[in-house]
Amino acid sequence: MKAGVITFPGSNCDRDIQTILRDFFSVPTDMLWHGDSIQSSYDLLVVPGGFSYGDYLRAGAIARFAPAMRDLLNHASRGGPVLGICNGFQILCEAQLLPGALIRNENLKHVCRDVSLRANPGNQVFGKIADELSIPVSHGEGNYRADQETLARLNGENLVAFRYLDNPNGSLEDIAGITSPGGRIIGMMPHPERATDPANGKIQGKVILESILNHISTAKVA
Repeated sequence: MKAGVITFPGSNCDRDIQTILRDFFSVPTDMLWHGDSIQSSYDLLVVPGGFSYGDYLRAGAIARFAPAMRDLLNHASRGGPVLGICNGFQILCEAQLLPGALIRNENLKHVCRDVSLRANPGNQVFGKIADELSIPVSHGEGNYRADQETLARLNGENLVAFRYLDNPNGSLEDIAGITSPGGRIIGMMPHPERATDPANGKIQGKVILESILNHISTAKVA
């Protein structure tokens, strides 16, 4: 398995996820510059957290037009797996790879703390995670919004990945992350890469990343 992480001006979690994938899961992981085309083939492309282009206009609105994103869209159209974390989730929604939008937190303040999550037991990627998880968040625009038709589809098809138990941002139905049908595209606001290395004092994010990599591996075999 091989992964690539797209770096934008303002990304600040790109090296984090590269290090975690490489050192804790033995996944060779390249750093990919937003302004370049993606030349190699990857089993997983990651859109990391941060503040791409300074979150001007709105979070993710400019990043979606980066040259590397054109190749990511082609990768996704071929069924290639994509993971968006925090700002990455915002970018995937702006690029219409995932439905809905992330807007300003309900209290209009940046939230940076550990939150409690529970996986949706029916979700194809994360449904086997039974334990409550404590995972860090750090965002000003994590308030998930979608129309009633979209929410009904997310619920009906078990595309909600995680729900907050202590909603930090006002997201509808406590949604913390979603997946596409088939689980090939994943977006979530919490940062599992910040809760995998024991040196950080948190390891519950490891099961999230394990679930993603296992799902990719299983899908490739199938």
